[in-house]
Amino acid sequence: MQLTIILGRRLFYAAALIAAVVVLNFLLIRLAPGDPALTIAGEMGGATEEIIEDIRRTYGLDEPLHHQLLVYMKRMLSGDLGDSLFFNTPVMDLILARLGPTVLLVMTAMTLAVTLGSFLGVLAARNPEGLFSNLITVLSLVGYSAPVFWTGIMLLIVFSAMIPLFPLSGMYDVRLGATGLALAVDVLHHLILPAFTLGIIFLAQYSRISRASMLDVLGADYVRTARAKGLSERVVLYKHALRNAVLPVVTLAGLQFGSMLSGAVLVETVYNWPGLGQLAFESILRRDHPTILGILFFASGMVVVANLLTDLTYRIIDPRIRTGRS
Repeated sequence: MQLTIILGRRLFYAAALIAAVVVLNFLLIRLAPGDPALTIAGEMGGATEEIIEDIRRTYGLDEPLHHQLLVYMKRMLSGDLGDSLFFNTPVMDLILARLGPTVLLVMTAMTLAVTLGSFLGVLAARNPEGLFSNLITVLSLVGYSAPVFWTGIMLLIVFSAMIPLFPLSGMYDVRLGATGLALAVDVLHHLILPAFTLGIIFLAQYSRISRASMLDVLGADYVRTARAKGLSERVVLYKHALRNAVLPVVTLAGLQFGSMLSGAVLVETVYNWPGLGQLAFESILRRDHPTILGILFFASGMVVVANLLTDLTYRIIDPRIRTGRS
């Protein structure tokens, strides 16, 4: 019962936060320099002032700002995100068509970063003054310092141009016409470089956090007690110490989900990955306000859901966190 109350409270706060984000995004986009009507007219090859005014009336751009906001909020409550100014397609359809590739890329990169980063951090903590620990520290600093777009371009040059192991761009090879298992293998082949590019920065952070947390946990009394009982080092590390050492990693992963989504914009642009990031980039260039707002709404929702899941995961991993605590 207490867990239900806490979950309900979290959902209420999440809904209020998303509503505030929607209003803020709308105001920022509308107040930004540039006129979408002029952009649409430019795509048409030019237009007279009368046609531009007609475009503004068609899309409601001539209405007062507060009236535009009210209309937009009412449409959102009914599940209507409006129509794209450039693609002339419902924004919801555009987003749903691009959502799958982005989720696949982000979740693969996050799984890679959390799993491999935690594993490297644990190995480094076993001998903190050893060569392997120092090597992980150096690689973590290099991976964290390198811009994600630079890393993507370098990997493309090395592993696609110089050593053609991976495709240059796209999600799959349309020339193959593959289906079923063959299509899944082709998508995985195209996914490796983008996922590694997006995950390497966060992998560096997780390895450092995991190493520091593991060193702190290994000095705890219950770990010394476990060793005094004669338990093997593997059992002490992975059964007693790791469960507590991984808590900061879980927290960091939930908090950085939004950063990974923003990083996906650059990665999808570099690798021509057909996801929300590439759609956002194209929409910003074309001043497609409804599409930009729809993408921001979905991104905000995914970040809030990720934070809720992080909170629940925290309670599952650490039984000391009581359900009655807010």
